[in-house]
Amino acid sequence: MGWPKQQGILELGDMPLHAGGVLRGARLSWKAHGTLSAARDNVIVYPTSYSAQHPELEWLIGPEGILDPTRWFIVQPDMFGNGLSSSPSNTPDYPALVTAFDNVRAQQRLLAEQFGVRRVACVYGWSMGAQQAYHWAAEFPEAVERIVVNCGSARTAVHNQVFLRSLMALLEAAPEYLGNGRFSAEPEATVRAFARVYAGWALSQDFYRAGLHLAQEPDLESFLVNQWERRWAIRSAANLYAQLKCWDAGDIARGGDLAEALGAIRARVLLMPGATDLYFRVADNEAELPHLRQAKLSPIPSIWGHRAGNPLGNPADTAFIRQAVAEWLAA
Repeated sequence: MGWPKQQGILELGDMPLHAGGVLRGARLSWKAHGTLSAARDNVIVYPTSYSAQHPELEWLIGPEGILDPTRWFIVQPDMFGNGLSSSPSNTPDYPALVTAFDNVRAQQRLLAEQFGVRRVACVYGWSMGAQQAYHWAAEFPEAVERIVVNCGSARTAVHNQVFLRSLMALLEAAPEYLGNGRFSAEPEATVRAFARVYAGWALSQDFYRAGLHLAQEPDLESFLVNQWERRWAIRSAANLYAQLKCWDAGDIARGGDLAEALGAIRARVLLMPGATDLYFRVADNEAELPHLRQAKLSPIPSIWGHRAGNPLGNPADTAFIRQAVAEWLAA
């Protein structure tokens, strides 16, 4: 852990939103690893993913890790809605929809105002972080050299939206639900059910067929309780709901021509879907690839489903991602 680290909160003021409305007193939490070069040309932006907070994603940062802080200046901005940046849990009038566009605009302000950075070497993201990487490249085409889209897509697919809206409906069915994404109290029983639904999507059928869940727990019930229910129990339901809305709305084309939006991206794009991911499918990236100016498709050959892209405790997938990212950053 021998590299410089710093962290803070950027006060953004009242921030107009892409979907309309204003995020009052917006605050962006962040952490940075490494040393910014004199030329300010070694910056990697590493946004957080659904429900995650930056400490949970630091595991891949290190000299022998996927992102090397002795070479790169790695900035981890916390997504709105994750409980550290502005979120329903800490912002009483949090708006109905804060999009990926709003997140990347705030992150761009962070780099410019905190570090004087106007151009980034790479945006690396997994899942909703990958969506933000795509939005960075679409929103700031002159300012982004490369992106790594790790288990993500430029537009949330319809089948992905079916999954997301089923989770929203589950939260809305809670007795504690007040409407507009708010709750009278934490809906504990509903969040336990939410966790079990998620466990069937985040990992593939092949993962369970191979019995890999039994490497962590003695039986399926213990796996669901210890690895999923307990993980989600510490989350705010209102935050979970808000980020589902953000994920569902993900679209670099703003509802317009996706091929045109992809073609306007100037960054070099590494598309790295999980071979068995159930909601960010390889087919989605295959459809995007012909419209990108400079891109490579490199699926992760794994049965870990969506979790192949964040392979904590999974050496084979970690090694695959490390090598692919190292080659992409070196090119």
